[in-house]
Amino acid sequence: MSPSRPQTILFADVSGSTRLFESKGDQEARRLIAAVLEALTQVCRQHGGRVIKTIGDEIMCTFPAALNGVLAACDMQRRMGRDIDFVRDNLAVRIGLHHGDALEEEDGDVYGDAVNTAARMASLAKREQIVTTAATYDSLSGKVPEARGLGKARVSGKLLPISIVDLVWQEDTSGMTTVQSAVRLGDAAQAGEVLRLRHRGQVVELRPDSEPFSMGREPANHLQVEADWVSRTHAMIEYKRGHFLLADRSTNGTYVRIGDDDELKVHRDELHLRKSGTISLGQAVAVNTGDVIHYETA
Repeated sequence: MSPSRPQTILFADVSGSTRLFESKGDQEARRLIAAVLEALTQVCRQHGGRVIKTIGDEIMCTFPAALNGVLAACDMQRRMGRDIDFVRDNLAVRIGLHHGDALEEEDGDVYGDAVNTAARMASLAKREQIVTTAATYDSLSGKVPEARGLGKARVSGKLLPISIVDLVWQEDTSGMTTVQSAVRLGDAAQAGEVLRLRHRGQVVELRPDSEPFSMGREPANHLQVEADWVSRTHAMIEYKRGHFLLADRSTNGTYVRIGDDDELKVHRDELHLRKSGTISLGQAVAVNTGDVIHYETA
């Protein structure tokens, strides 16, 4: 193993790939995803980067400097927006990156803090979005893209939440707000922003600076729901981008009712928890009356 050295790690994955397989079929979906990854590989190399590996619908790259990675990320998004084949099939990517120390194995793989942080940035990114740490952006010099503050997010292995930003990669930014005030965790907490969960007599309060709250069948979760239709780690609730978001990671989906609205099924996707309502893991509330989670925001 080589010594740890500073480098920029970038993750990009195809947004909505699950729906792509459902609508196009396995063979065509794999062809389209392979075409996207090949295009991203070309952009990576044009900016002096190296592809570490591709896993399913995701690519992992490394660059010698933060500016290389940022410019590559912007060009990746532009390539997706210009390619008529990608546009026709409504294909898009989400990208996360971070500059920091990483270790290189003899087989060329990369490990360490920078990798973990970059992967976290990618998990926070939305379709057609580039998310990076404020520290990475602040290290840039020269002509760089504009950035909008997204507040703070927790990263595994770090004691305190870190500031993150959204890079404005679009060439025509007319009509866009290029600077967005960061959401300060302290301000939100002072304003009394709380998400309260109730389940079988247990009451849990989540605040903007709380760690991600996991729910599932395994005892290691913050909230254990023992049922055959509940996945081991079924869903997470986390404060990011100024809201409490529920992210489903399960096989059977999560059923959420917000206020008096109809019940929604969230499957491998995120939902903003507003007002008050119910959360049911794996089954609709009408079937799963015994393990319904009630929530309210305050």
